[in-house]
Amino acid sequence: MIHIIGAGLAGAEAAWQLLTRGYEVRLSEMRPRQMTAAHSGGQAAELVCSNSFKSDDPFSATGILKAEMQRMDSLILRCAQATRVPAGNSLAVDREAFAAAVTQALRAHPNLRWEEGCIEAPDLSEPTLIATGPLTAGPLAAWLERTTGCGQLHFYDAIAPIVERSSIDMGIAWLASRYDKGGADFINCPLDRDQYETFLDALLLAERTPLHEVDATYFEACLPIEVMADRGRETLRHGPMKPVGLDDPKTGRWPHAVVQLRQDTLAGDHFNLVGFQTRLKWGAQRDVFRLIPGLAGAEFIRYGSIHRNTYLQAPAILDATLTVKSCPGLWVAGQLSGVEGYLESAAAGLAAAFGMDRWSRGLVPLPFPRETVLGSLLHYLAHASPQDFGPTNAMLGLLPPLEDEGLDLRGLKRSGGTRAVKAAKGEAHRRRALAALESHLRHAEEPT
Repeated sequence: MIHIIGAGLAGAEAAWQLLTRGYEVRLSEMRPRQMTAAHSGGQAAELVCSNSFKSDDPFSATGILKAEMQRMDSLILRCAQATRVPAGNSLAVDREAFAAAVTQALRAHPNLRWEEGCIEAPDLSEPTLIATGPLTAGPLAAWLERTTGCGQLHFYDAIAPIVERSSIDMGIAWLASRYDKGGADFINCPLDRDQYETFLDALLLAERTPLHEVDATYFEACLPIEVMADRGRETLRHGPMKPVGLDDPKTGRWPHAVVQLRQDTLAGDHFNLVGFQTRLKWGAQRDVFRLIPGLAGAEFIRYGSIHRNTYLQAPAILDATLTVKSCPGLWVAGQLSGVEGYLESAAAGLAAAFGMDRWSRGLVPLPFPRETVLGSLLHYLAHASPQDFGPTNAMLGLLPPLEDEGLDLRGLKRSGGTRAVKAAKGEAHRRRALAALESHLRHAEEPT
């Protein structure tokens, strides 16, 4: 029997991988008996922030990571594809249907034992994976700190609001994707210069929810909209409100700024404000966000909010297989291990299951090759500077440099510019990653 604590993205993926390998799995989840500051139910793989699994560009880091996970029969990606909603060149899902699909697949497996309740101190007489995520309950977090001998870290994460589709004024907004990539999947609300300045003034003056710590730390890839605005009056126009690639059909030109909304449900009745995670108080959100053209009558299904996320100092605690170095037989995966993002969390759960399987069969650890996006991410967790460590997304910059790939980068730049070079390098990274993964999987199956 293998014990997995936490039925989020990492725990659900790890459970599925082990179940398909013939193991009996005990999956412990404290929800709904004990809720977190961000969850709303007790299903597996509940998405509490965005509903997006990022870009489907096959030559991006996330596109390559998805290909790697699909090759290894990822349950999370299978359910995401089955419940996807229009989102241009990205994979976004109906969060309720997605969680239901993952939960149903797991609960239907005869070798799974689902247990409700909070685990405060795991029994390490059986292989154990802790995948309780950034909202790990206090007693278990304290146990982890004692067991690993290393203090925990934290940052603040914010959620974007969701509005009713019927309350958006489509006489002002229009449907399109940036540069017309994919379908016309986003609702776009245009702002001229005066409207942008008025919105910005109100945003900067709006009342914010206080934080518990004086020196609060945010994850840079998910900053609250008002914190971005604090950094300069043009910051939003180069971030979530950038107008590039969006021609307003009324003018035929890019607006001064744009707010995009992405479909959040299969029915298309709810849309979330892309990049508008916030810690504004609810009344302030209503007043400020209704200043956006097209949202004057917006009805909010969910207001934005902020919560504290916990993660381990991975380089001091974990190896590249996500094993706790001081405690063989114990693994940590998902956002608690220091990865950031839905896709990365699920991938970490998959990798942990791979390691648990080998450990249970008495085989030596076999980290994923660094040429893969998954391997490069886990290598970074294990070898980054502990003093500077922070939550990490999948990035091509984590991969080893390309060598002998037959790329004429100078010629490509002359003929196609920077975009051509970027595309060629991404394609080369993908080709190398998938070849390395195939070799790795063959090696893992070889008899010892």
